[in-house]
Amino acid sequence: SADLLPYGHDKAKVSQAFINSVQDRTDGKLVLVTAINPTPAGEGKTTTTVGLGDGLNRIGKNAMVCIREASLGPNFGMKGGAAGGGYAQ
Repeated sequence: SADLLPYGHDKAKVSQAFINSVQDRTDGKLVLVTAINPTPAGEGKTTTTVGLGDGLNRIGKNAMVCIREASLGPNFGMKGGAAGGGYAQ
């Protein structure tokens, strides 16, 4: 708990001190979802990541999901995220 830095009500960052303290342990397994073409229904990286985490937990694996803030494009009435999504002006 001292190694988690709260970021809002449902997110936290892991302290660098904790990361440094586990460097001598064997590596874990990581699935990194970095890019995906969304479906016509808008299902993309976030939906895939959360579904993957839920699925792994469902079959008895210890899974944790860490996602950044969702795209701000829809909040501003334009398609795309911080990179402009091809609509950079």
